[in-house]
Amino acid sequence: MLRKYWKAATLLGVVLVSLLISQVEGSFNQYIFQIVIYAGINIILAVSLNLINGHTGQFSLGHAGFMAIGAYTAAVLTRDVVGSWGMWIGFPVALIGGGLMAAVAGVVVGIPSLRLRGDYLAIVTLGFGEIIRVIIQNLDFVGGARGFAAIPKLTDFFWVFAIVGLVMWSLSNLVKSTYGKGFLAVRDDEIAAEAMGINTTRYKVTAFVTGAFFAGLAGGLYAHYVTYITPTQFSFILSIEHVMMVIVGGMGSNVGVAFAAVLLTVLKELLKLVPDLLWFLPEWLLRILENRMLLFSILLVVIMILRPQGLFGEGDWVRRWWRKLTGRGRKAEATA
Repeated sequence: MLRKYWKAATLLGVVLVSLLISQVEGSFNQYIFQIVIYAGINIILAVSLNLINGHTGQFSLGHAGFMAIGAYTAAVLTRDVVGSWGMWIGFPVALIGGGLMAAVAGVVVGIPSLRLRGDYLAIVTLGFGEIIRVIIQNLDFVGGARGFAAIPKLTDFFWVFAIVGLVMWSLSNLVKSTYGKGFLAVRDDEIAAEAMGINTTRYKVTAFVTGAFFAGLAGGLYAHYVTYITPTQFSFILSIEHVMMVIVGGMGSNVGVAFAAVLLTVLKELLKLVPDLLWFLPEWLLRILENRMLLFSILLVVIMILRPQGLFGEGDWVRRWWRKLTGRGRKAEATA
């Protein structure tokens, strides 16, 4: 019975613990707490991109665009529509509105572009992300290039990690469902899937729209935490960071991608402390160590050479350990 409902029980536990921690978050070191919040937002973005890149086998570079749409839509809704409804009603409505607007954008870009494959799809989605950023930069009612200021700070530990738990639970169930098998079929062999009568375009668009919705949620959380957003915060570099999280964690492994999101978020903050911690090194070496994109690129190259499936990819040690712990491995051997 417990094994059957362990995911729902885990989700409930995460929500309750998040609620308790949010009540005392003022007693924690605020800088460390900020890193934790950013890590939670990056988990949502990374696992939602993993549905597209990892489970469905597409290569999207436009996730920052969906995040931007969610961030600005949620901020506008909070300012102009639901700001007076209170945190427990207005804020969720704003977040869902941001997610839905991002999902609509996912449909608009997904239907024509997902007929493409490989590098062509990556180029189209990269262009889409940049188009969104330029459009926002020229919209005066959201601040344009000046940015959107005076957003109420409604995001806290509870909202971030309750949504992290909900997203992880939803995507895990989706991938293991009958519909999720269609995603995996498209990833493994799209031509064979089409030959078996699977509408591959429909499955790719569905994954794209679902990933865009969750990216929009993450954007809304981000906007209501930093309280000031500009188009430059959603550049293609942000999309590349999310792709790196998916690749380092292991494409197709939600747990691995979540771990990589936390790891890279913490590493990015640690690199800011390099001049203070390693002051005795030559200046040219300090500048190299401060360049996070250079170090992330080196890390990506090392991962692709030594472990191309990622830290938690297929056949990973965590999965083997979990099977031994639960006795599933012994059960499979006995059945054989």
